Amino acid sequence: MFCEGDKTYDEPGDCPVCGMDLVEQPQQQSATTYTCPMHPEVEEEEPGSCPICGMDLVAKEPESSESKSYKKLLKKFKIAVAFTLPVFIISMSGMLPNNPLYNVMPLKYWNWVEFALSLPVVFWATWMFFERAWRSIKTWNLNMFTLIGIGAGASFMFSVIALLFPDVFPQQFKTENGTMHMYFEATVVILTLVLLGQLMEARAHTKTNSAIKELMKLAPSKAIRIVNGEEEVIAIEKIQQGDVLKVKPGEKIPVDGKIQKGNAFIDESAITGEPVPVEKNADDKVNSGTINGKTSFTMIAEQVGNDTLLSQIITMVNNASRSRAPIQKLADKISAYFVPTVVGVSILTFVAWYFFGPQPALVYGFVNAIAVLIIACPCALGLATPMSVMVGVGKGASSGVLIKNAESLELLDKIDTVIVDKTGTLTEGKPAVEKVVSLHENYSENDLISLIASLNSHSEHPLATATIQYVKDKNAKIDEVEDFESVTGKGVKGLVDGKSIGLGNEALLNSENIQLSSENKAQIQTYQKEGKTVSVAFQEKGIIGFVVISDPIKATSQAAVKALQEDGIEVIMLTGDNELTAKAVAKELGLSNFKAQCLPEDKLKEVERLQQQGKKVAVAGDGINDAPALAKADVGIAMGTGTDVAIESAGLTLVKGDLQGIVKAVKLGEKTMKNIKQNLFFALIYNTIGVPVAAGILYPFFGLLLSPMIAALAMSFSSVSVISNALRLRTVKL
Repeated sequence: MFCEGDKTYDEPGDCPVCGMDLVEQPQQQSATTYTCPMHPEVEEEEPGSCPICGMDLVAKEPESSESKSYKKLLKKFKIAVAFTLPVFIISMSGMLPNNPLYNVMPLKYWNWVEFALSLPVVFWATWMFFERAWRSIKTWNLNMFTLIGIGAGASFMFSVIALLFPDVFPQQFKTENGTMHMYFEATVVILTLVLLGQLMEARAHTKTNSAIKELMKLAPSKAIRIVNGEEEVIAIEKIQQGDVLKVKPGEKIPVDGKIQKGNAFIDESAITGEPVPVEKNADDKVNSGTINGKTSFTMIAEQVGNDTLLSQIITMVNNASRSRAPIQKLADKISAYFVPTVVGVSILTFVAWYFFGPQPALVYGFVNAIAVLIIACPCALGLATPMSVMVGVGKGASSGVLIKNAESLELLDKIDTVIVDKTGTLTEGKPAVEKVVSLHENYSENDLISLIASLNSHSEHPLATATIQYVKDKNAKIDEVEDFESVTGKGVKGLVDGKSIGLGNEALLNSENIQLSSENKAQIQTYQKEGKTVSVAFQEKGIIGFVVISDPIKATSQAAVKALQEDGIEVIMLTGDNELTAKAVAKELGLSNFKAQCLPEDKLKEVERLQQQGKKVAVAGDGINDAPALAKADVGIAMGTGTDVAIESAGLTLVKGDLQGIVKAVKLGEKTMKNIKQNLFFALIYNTIGVPVAAGILYPFFGLLLSPMIAALAMSFSSVSVISNALRLRTVKL
């Protein structure tokens, strides 16, 4: 169970801070837990209320658990209505000229009937409100239920004492018939309306984390495993790494792995947000939760259980939904003084009416003081940020934008500069060898390919992967390498057959004091001007050849760069590639600002330089060479690889690794922050206007007073309206 933050509870109950009900935390394949919407650190195993704010705990995961909590509240609400209506009718009938009820028995006996009918409402259907109020006072975590408990409790106790000992009260509390003014109807109507608000909130909460539920539904419960040629149906929990699985047409892929035999068009829309199915062939990666097309294939399980991409996404979305945005600090500061201030205003209201109000002044003072307590709603203030964050994070997940925490979501709204890498961010990240050129008479093209592949077999760089694939296609041999060294941002070195061999860019050549001839340099620059990458191979101190690698620019990069620029965001490309290649790519994409031959520390320094100028900087990269810059940036954006989304140094991850995802992320940040500000504005305006009106500020001018029952209705709808506004984020187009 949780309510807000990192603290969790094993059983349902109340949030110890705000008193709201704990809501259940979404977790795959685990027992149902309940947590508080305002205080996610509150977690319980059973439904109940938040020990902090008193709100109803809501289920964090299965629909059935949330339905159970909702049905429990619904049952209480029906009972409350069944007993409240007769009390209300009896009380209001007194306004009729010839009340037919008084022909049955005198008014004083009807007061006893009202008392009897109010008992089930107070001591069963809504008793939880008084429990939460007492707990909040005992722990001094004052909240909405503190005010409700004091207000409704005072009116009920006043009525009980007036019923039992009417002579202890002054004459102005009595009616013209000599009987006491009773407030049983006000008590039960207030409590029933508050219960209605809780019921509506519970209903709305089931929608706020709908994105997590939809993600959890993507994982099938069973899979077909092939053992010794025989098919068997097993639970998804029993799948192990290395298992051979069969996926039939239209089925959900159970775990992450690669296709062993066959091909398919896979619908990855639920993970990446892209509607077009992706063609997959043998050895291609497939992910759990994606949907197979019209063909069957077999696959080998590689990541299972919590290691799958889907599990990582669910964990990230769940954690982000519970995190606190910095803007929440404003609401926290206000909330800390809110309840004591409202109680003080309530007391002042009673005193003001007693000394300056018309007769019966005591009655006016008492009723208006209760109205002040009832109408105030700190929960609307407390829910303003968490609800928007929860829905915003879910919206991002369904669009392939995974938000790590609420702080990143808030900072996205302030970003004015985006730094991007070239390879894998602006380009496809799938480099391919276009040409291998030997410049040494003792090395044929195949010899050169073999040397290059031997060195790159120890490297994880995308360019190295391209050369390895090229060697496989050419059936060239790969030799053993000794003393292998990867020189960050420059290239690789090692010993092959006792000879010192190197492969890299011009920076590596300079560090080795190796010079390119003017003829070779001109030849290489021809390819670089076309936006291609050239790695030069050398042996000892002499050039032996070079390899030309091309990496096409992503189809969406140009449109994404333009969209960011139109939004007032400067896009800067920092790449480890040479000046000519970087210039060619920048020109094609319309980038006026770029830097070439950047090492990881250079990217870090550039981020620091921009931040010193007052810029809010986002860095998009692969999380490897870009890790220092990602960590230093105001927002680090990891370009997802399709296998790992939990990159520590990044504040958000783009599952598809597409620059268009940055456009979506920025728009999501803008829309979410606008929604949060709307909620905070409404909550503040509601309380700023509502409390004085309840105190009777309009009475001297218009003769208007606010009934405590109307105050209860307004208070209930204030929280619901905040949640409803947050839910509008689900319809935002990114």
